Amino acid sequence: MPAAPLPPDELDRLSLLDALDLLDTPPEPVFDRVTRLASHMLGVPMALFSLVDADRQWFKSRVGLDVVQTPREHAFCAHAIGMSEPLVVTDAQHDERFSGNPLVDGAPHIRFYAGVPIRTSAGLAIGTLCALDTRPRELSPAEAEILEDLAAILTKEVQYRERLTLARDQLRRSNDVLGASDARFRTIFDIASVGIALVAPGGGWIRVNAALCDIVGYSEEELLGRTYKDITHPDDLALDVALLQSMHRGEINQYQLEKRYIRKDGSAVWVNLNVSPKRNEQGDIEYHVALIKDIEARKRAQEGIAALNADLERRVAERTAELQQANQQLLDAAERERIVQAELRAREAEIRSVVENANDAYIGMDEAGVVTAWNRQAEKTFGWSSGEALGQPLEHLIIPLDFHERHRNGMRRYLETGVATIVDQRLELPARRRDGSTLTVEVRIRALDVNGRIMFSAFLHDITQRKQEQAQREYESRHDILTGLLNRRALMEAVPLAQARSSRSGKTVGMLFIDLDGFKAVNDSHGHEAGDTLLRVIAERLRQGVRKTDSVFRLSGDEFTVLLEEMADTFDDAHAVAEKLIASISEPVELPGRAVRVRASVGIALDFSGSVRTPDELLKEADNFMYQAKKAGRGRVCSAKRAC
Repeated sequence: MPAAPLPPDELDRLSLLDALDLLDTPPEPVFDRVTRLASHMLGVPMALFSLVDADRQWFKSRVGLDVVQTPREHAFCAHAIGMSEPLVVTDAQHDERFSGNPLVDGAPHIRFYAGVPIRTSAGLAIGTLCALDTRPRELSPAEAEILEDLAAILTKEVQYRERLTLARDQLRRSNDVLGASDARFRTIFDIASVGIALVAPGGGWIRVNAALCDIVGYSEEELLGRTYKDITHPDDLALDVALLQSMHRGEINQYQLEKRYIRKDGSAVWVNLNVSPKRNEQGDIEYHVALIKDIEARKRAQEGIAALNADLERRVAERTAELQQANQQLLDAAERERIVQAELRAREAEIRSVVENANDAYIGMDEAGVVTAWNRQAEKTFGWSSGEALGQPLEHLIIPLDFHERHRNGMRRYLETGVATIVDQRLELPARRRDGSTLTVEVRIRALDVNGRIMFSAFLHDITQRKQEQAQREYESRHDILTGLLNRRALMEAVPLAQARSSRSGKTVGMLFIDLDGFKAVNDSHGHEAGDTLLRVIAERLRQGVRKTDSVFRLSGDEFTVLLEEMADTFDDAHAVAEKLIASISEPVELPGRAVRVRASVGIALDFSGSVRTPDELLKEADNFMYQAKKAGRGRVCSAKRAC
């Protein structure tokens, strides 16, 4: 049983694994859900999220296994992390790498193993998602794809934890970061797209941003009069309180969990909560930094992200109050200045971390329209790297050509008058990517006076997919899914518009009510699929049989209407169209196995210029004449002017 070779990046891998704070931590639902899914979907009795440490493999999540760790020298996963592809062992007793392994010969008697490496953002494999069985078996391509998809969920969560770790490291190194203005901090804090709060040790809210207020439905004043316990779902409160107390005792440095808040309207909203303590020089907790992200959509589609920020003004006020008690005013002032500068540098580091890792594109711009800040999401959204974008006019990067002049005029008007249509607004605007493709973005822009110069901060969120889905829903609400024709709702909207055009032109509007004769017999004898095919063919014949100024609608079942416009000869013209459509409908329709033939009965109603008839009245009249046509023998046309 040969030992697995050490990966070439072993020291970096172990260092990052330790920094992630995953080893020897309690179970977490986000990981346990994935291992349960792996066990269920692959039909294996054991599924593990294994972390490969220096001399052991430790199971962060496990299904069907009682032990929490095994020696690394026995670990299948120690082999898997060194491979670029998933490791699949169909029968361990006949694999020279694992025959004689205590985990094969003894409990848990592993015969089958399939493991996918879980990698960090830099590609370092810290462990695996693996499926195990006590009997030999093969892994089908479909099962391999399922295992890799589930591993991707773990990878995404681990990389998310990695980004949080990086953000905390940046905060600890914040004294080396250049300072920036308090006004800019408050601007970013207020328009950040994630909820950010400072929470007192007793649970009261110290400071909350607008995004958190949007998530829970309370105003800032309402939240400041409550504690986090007041709006936490009763089923989630005990775990939240237990983790907070564990952090107060120094057992953990921070915690993260998914929990529910109770919104002001009584509904529950799922959030991803990350809480870290802010300690003073004596090591006492002064307040907690809480990052709250609305993951209600991710609870339905398994996606997520979070961010971090803090409050400056209250800390400065508290420090000032303490310093005012000192005897030496000169030394107090110097100490107060030192603290303020350190806090400003810390806030700037926090802002940079939040902005750089935000889920929205963030763009900074000077008063000349030149880009001064461009975060990672802006790179992903628009295709320009930060190095390419910085120093370039914004209009050369993302503004469509048709909007260049409007952009320049708007900038000039704001700088001259302080009046703008898009500053401090939430707007939907077109944009373009580097490759020339277009997208729609939701934009929030804030202008800030920094030392007499105007700076602009903008968050942009790609809503292209959302707009496309809205357009698709609007299309489906006005069209018949089976035939692609307009539906009854569209008819009710189209008639008043046609009447208005008729009033202006002096022409007549006509409505044909068409009911198929013999459709039920075809549907009953040949089945619904044949009936659907017949309806689609008839719909296309109706569409081809009218003018471009006319419209065809499917009401329901085998009932159709045709709205005729620009009619000069009134009833004669309408009768001619109806007879033409009856002839077209009566042509044989080829169905699987045989051809069928149906006919149609048509009722006509006319709306002359200047009349005030409603769409329902016009439709009812055409329907009545259609029934007269059916009574007269079917395959006929009836109207007020001409009998059947």
